[in-house]
Amino acid sequence: MTLLNMNSNNPLIDGRQSARAMMVRRGVQILFNDLRHALLPELTLANGRRADLVSVTAKGEIWIVEIKTSIEDFRVDRKWPDYRTYCDRLFFATHKDVPLEIFPQDCGLLLADGYGAHVVREAPENRLAPPARKAMTLSFARVAAQRLLAAEWATGKTFE
Repeated sequence: MTLLNMNSNNPLIDGRQSARAMMVRRGVQILFNDLRHALLPELTLANGRRADLVSVTAKGEIWIVEIKTSIEDFRVDRKWPDYRTYCDRLFFATHKDVPLEIFPQDCGLLLADGYGAHVVREAPENRLAPPARKAMTLSFARVAAQRLLAAEWATGKTFE
């Protein structure tokens, strides 16, 4: 299974994720879009960590979703507690072949496939401090605008 696509000319495709992770991500994106969230995948946080999915809800809450596609994926990755200081709610997302009991009870849990997702467990709320919320909101907006511009330029159209 290829994890990196060096030939992609689409600036919106990161290329580091497995097909299974992309399937889970798509399901979560469909669910969150239905819930009226704005979403960004692969957002680098101020501490240098990269969150799999960051969403801003219609109420302005910031949610982070960490995607895990296997037991081993969960066991080897211990950076996820660092995400708590950057969101109001922290979720894990996975698929049907991963046992749900491996995920911590103090995080939300989403079960996804390529067609949607559902909330298995709500994430507890840990409200961000106003300065942290402002910093995350600005980062989200700037990265979203930069990606939109890159996507427009990648079309190669001159719009003349």
